[in-house]
Amino acid sequence: MTGANEQLVRRIAVWTGVAVLALVSFFLVTLAIPVPSWRTGRLHAPPLDMVQGGPEVATSRRIWIDTDAACGASPTSDPDDCLAIILLANADALEIAGISTVFGNATLDITDTTTRTLVAMLDRPDHASIIVHRGSSAPNTTGTHPSDLAYAALQRALAEGPLTILALGPLTNVAAALKDRPDLQRNVARLVAVMGHRPGHIFHPSEGSSGGMLFGHGPVFRDLNFTKDPAAAAAVLAMRMPVTLVPYDVARQVILGEADLERMANTPVGQWVASRARGWLKFWREDIGMNGFHPFDLLAAAYVLDPRLFNCAAARAWIGPDQQLWFDWFYRPDALLVGRNDASPPENRSNVTLIYCPEAEPRLKEWLIRR
Repeated sequence: MTGANEQLVRRIAVWTGVAVLALVSFFLVTLAIPVPSWRTGRLHAPPLDMVQGGPEVATSRRIWIDTDAACGASPTSDPDDCLAIILLANADALEIAGISTVFGNATLDITDTTTRTLVAMLDRPDHASIIVHRGSSAPNTTGTHPSDLAYAALQRALAEGPLTILALGPLTNVAAALKDRPDLQRNVARLVAVMGHRPGHIFHPSEGSSGGMLFGHGPVFRDLNFTKDPAAAAAVLAMRMPVTLVPYDVARQVILGEADLERMANTPVGQWVASRARGWLKFWREDIGMNGFHPFDLLAAAYVLDPRLFNCAAARAWIGPDQQLWFDWFYRPDALLVGRNDASPPENRSNVTLIYCPEAEPRLKEWLIRR
């Protein structure tokens, strides 16, 4: 290479670096601009036809919990799954037919160990009858689960009669158990899943406060349960079973703080979960800028117990890129999107009607703490 060519290459490298730095700086500066859509993470979406107390739904007394509980395994591991399991285990009106574990919030080894530890501590005379089944460690790409104990256990439970399935993590186990089994799909009284959002909405916990990172914009969360295994979510929706989505939107209406954790710590299992939740609470205080956290999965468990605590709508859901978000110009991941029943999704993939619950009754938090 001649000296002139070397000099040209160096100039190109310098100007490329300057351009990249300018783009990054521009992006960071835009975070400081008080634009409502940045600050709230909520572009306009046509309103849903909400029903106070939700449209009436049929559920089963028998429930199955599918969980990716990590519950304090790291400072950024939420306690929500453990809180959800405790809430349901204390409900006399329900029969927990089984619990399956799945990857998601952490590796399967962590979620399985955490769930078994929690169940062993439950303060109920028949806690030993709740069996934990080890499930999927990764998204299922082959269509076979010969070694997953959860796969067969969930099938047996469904064969015995109607079952409400509460999915607190990716839908990998559920999709595997129900694949090519319309007879079992008919016994799903309702699937309650923690995922989905309106077009143009992002998971932005700070919601415009000035205490979080990135000029108060705060971190943006993924729709984790969907993004961990989009193919499983698509497969389950295509089965057209009764489905309720309990999304991020409703969780942001309930905040649990230090005082709430103290109130929970009046039993050995409550104290264990509360102690493991403090790292998560610190993360929300220091990085997100809030004095408490939103208990996503706990609210889905509350819906299983009493759907009337939520305001919901019959809505249309589909899978495709969220074309209302500005970064869709160069990054187009699939999302589980929810719109009005008369919505015309641009991409007709897994286009189904379901129940979507983005609002909670004001009394929900106190109802949760009492239990």
